[in-house]
Amino acid sequence: MPRGDKSSYTDKQKRTAEHIEQSYEDRGVPAREAKSRAWATVNKESGGGNKSGSGRGRKDTHISSSRGGRAHKSGSAEQRSAAARKGWVTRRKKAGQG
Repeated sequence: MPRGDKSSYTDKQKRTAEHIEQSYEDRGVPAREAKSRAWATVNKESGGGNKSGSGRGRKDTHISSSRGGRAHKSGSAEQRSAAARKGWVTRRKKAGQG
């Protein structure tokens, strides 16, 4: 199978790659780069082509799409900095009590 051949991918994996590629293009990423990123994401989530062999039927992880960009950061930089200062003050107080 030549490099870049997508015949071992399921229809669902191909559709997923198309949707991801379109999303990147909508955000201004060049078409070639968008296609590359889309297939990298599909490979990361599903472990590559699942069409034949004993690996068929493995569940996808969706690890890449579940992050949602910067969803794990809570609040702005100022809010995070204030929370860090508050935590430091609290730890200092508790250390003095013990």
